[in-house]
Amino acid sequence: MMNRKWNLSGKAVVLLLLGAGLALSAACGAAEEKKAATAQPAGAGAATKPADTQSSAADANGMVDLAAELKLPAAAFKETPKDLKSSNLEPPRKGPRPKFLVPAGCKNVAIKKAVTSSDKEPIIGELKCITDGSKEATEGSYVELAPGTQWVQLDLGESYKTCAVVIWHYHGAARVYYDVVVQISDDADFIEKTTVYNNDHDNSSGLGVGKEKEYIETFEGRIIDGKGAKGRYVRLYSKGNTSDDQNHYTEIEVYALPAK
Repeated sequence: MMNRKWNLSGKAVVLLLLGAGLALSAACGAAEEKKAATAQPAGAGAATKPADTQSSAADANGMVDLAAELKLPAAAFKETPKDLKSSNLEPPRKGPRPKFLVPAGCKNVAIKKAVTSSDKEPIIGELKCITDGSKEATEGSYVELAPGTQWVQLDLGESYKTCAVVIWHYHGAARVYYDVVVQISDDADFIEKTTVYNNDHDNSSGLGVGKEKEYIETFEGRIIDGKGAKGRYVRLYSKGNTSDDQNHYTEIEVYALPAK
């Protein structure tokens, strides 16, 4: 009887130790899974939020990198044609787009805002597509204006302090748009205005000689420094491109703060 009792007790001890071992193994496994999860790269599994939400943490100076925050469309082409040339073209960029810092809280105030143009009857598309939020290089996402110097104008509804203007002309193929000029004003007729960008190097559009370089259109769009210019209206000029004489706009964003 004593031997049998000892045997039963021995089995109980064995079972008890076995259960403890399984519990310890499970706990270690859970710890390893937690460690592996925390070892993922920053941002893994999380979608990048669009810039107009300005959700990213600002740096120590209260600034946010707009270049990193922009919600970009799909790239429509991979390589730039080697024969694409222009007399005022900027050199090819090496590496990623450089940072473009704007104050935290600077938002896209152009979304769904009214657009007018020097061309009252666009050849293709409607002016409202310029601020509808669609940037893809697809049919129906862009507007085509007549040849010659043409402009489009955004009415932001109220005056703002402009941080940046971002332009997507037509990026379905590599091309350069000529005489790109961006002006900001509180006057709808632009009698008084501030020019924040001008790459019309020979004044062929009659808006003054510009110092900026021409550039190749890509899915990244073009970030133009708003230089803190205050105004309710934003007007953008162009005069044809390296592919044809027409003028095109896919999307325009204006990142700004309320004017004080």
